[in-house]
Amino acid sequence: MAQRPGAEGAKSGNVTTGAPTPPVALARADGEIQDRLDGARVEVGDALARRLAGVCETVRDGDAVDEVARDWWPIGIAWALHGQVPARPGLLARPTDATQVADVLAACDDERVPVTVTAGRSGVCGGSVPVHGGVALDLTGLAGIRDVDDTSLVLDVLPGTFGTWLEETLQSDHGLTLGHWPQSIDLSTVGGWLACRSAGQLSTRYGKIEDMVVGLDVALADGRVVHTGGAPRAAVGPDLNQVFVGSEGTLGVIVGARLRVHPAPTYFRDAAFGFASFAEGVDACRRVLRRGVTPAVLRLYDAVEGERNYATGERHVLLVHDEGDDAIVDATLDAVEEECTGGEPLDDALVRRWFEHRNDVSALEHNYRRGVVVDTMEVAASWRDCPRVYRETVDAIAAVAGTVVASAHLSHSYVDGACLYFTFAGVPPADEADAYYRAVWDAGTAAALAAGAALSHHHGVGLNRARFVRRALGDAYDVLVALKHAIDPHGILNPGKLGLPDPFGPTGW
Repeated sequence: MAQRPGAEGAKSGNVTTGAPTPPVALARADGEIQDRLDGARVEVGDALARRLAGVCETVRDGDAVDEVARDWWPIGIAWALHGQVPARPGLLARPTDATQVADVLAACDDERVPVTVTAGRSGVCGGSVPVHGGVALDLTGLAGIRDVDDTSLVLDVLPGTFGTWLEETLQSDHGLTLGHWPQSIDLSTVGGWLACRSAGQLSTRYGKIEDMVVGLDVALADGRVVHTGGAPRAAVGPDLNQVFVGSEGTLGVIVGARLRVHPAPTYFRDAAFGFASFAEGVDACRRVLRRGVTPAVLRLYDAVEGERNYATGERHVLLVHDEGDDAIVDATLDAVEEECTGGEPLDDALVRRWFEHRNDVSALEHNYRRGVVVDTMEVAASWRDCPRVYRETVDAIAAVAGTVVASAHLSHSYVDGACLYFTFAGVPPADEADAYYRAVWDAGTAAALAAGAALSHHHGVGLNRARFVRRALGDAYDVLVALKHAIDPHGILNPGKLGLPDPFGPTGW
């Protein structure tokens, strides 16, 4: 039996002190921070600024405005090293409750000024970048647990609550877990998870964030606050929770959430296997899910990533972890071992090694300082299509001039398919980093979509993937656009994102 690292220990800090963690310090050699993107800007007039100052704390300039201009979008790290941020807002507003959020939105809607929601700013697609200036709406002031219903296993939580504090508090104070462990858990908030349909690293057991939602409180562009869901299941029209989960702040601002929780696990088991090919490992994962068992972690690395992370040579490495009730965990791992008889048993200490280093992203800054452009690209595909998506996407990325590494792992599994998570690194000429970055995303995305994959599994769309949304959704794109026009007719909510029509003009990307 193995214990999940990070599952024990005292709470770290007070929820009211949660703050975003920048990806890298902004270079300020000449004291001036510049906007990298040159899209159309909307200024915040004095009358609107005074109205917002009467609602909540506001900031016009300074370090806070510089920082809210960026998130963890990897290409932005290269810009930050040269004293640049993607785009700064005209004003930063910091509400502390849902009423203040609604009042800010109503005021901006009246003045036709764009609003970009921000909190942990852990996104990697530029989703919280205020590309048109306007107002940045910081939700970190809406933080904390409102209620825990242990009988029904439902958590009522505010959107600005940071992940590590939430999980530690649930376990230490209530003996519960949300089971949502994204790599960004130290950096990200509940609202951000919901906005981009986040996945935790234990999602094969607990589900993605959309599977956890019972109900939401949402502030609309005109200042109304609506409440969705609330029952275990319902048949009262479409599921309105799912209208807002994944909408990336373009349809409404989530100001509260009810989420399903679970008893904290007390029993753990690990296993590891090596396969001769990535396709063989994929098929083993498929068979495991087909058996009806759902180990918390079922993580398959291709040989490139296996060697890089675990020094396992030419093996394609599968890491398995499960937790919960001992009878269920034992049955699950027994089934996994039966389905992995074609693989080579490896030391299960590899699983603990992964747990101990899974959230370390320090290599990002190191690589960009060396002129290496690095990013990840995650998609979802059916089991039938996974081998082709893997092969053709890796090949497409590797074919882009300047690429030195193209690899992948399978990170989340379901009965019908899985997430494939690609990593690339390239060394383009110093003045061609942006062009190389876009070329890799164009090539990799085109290959993945052509092979049958979805555009994104859990990172969302944001600004970086916006140009692919119409192609990915086909005619259903028009339904999304119609929904946007219906509930945000002036287009003030996070314009330039999710591939939606942008009334304020070009974004500069």
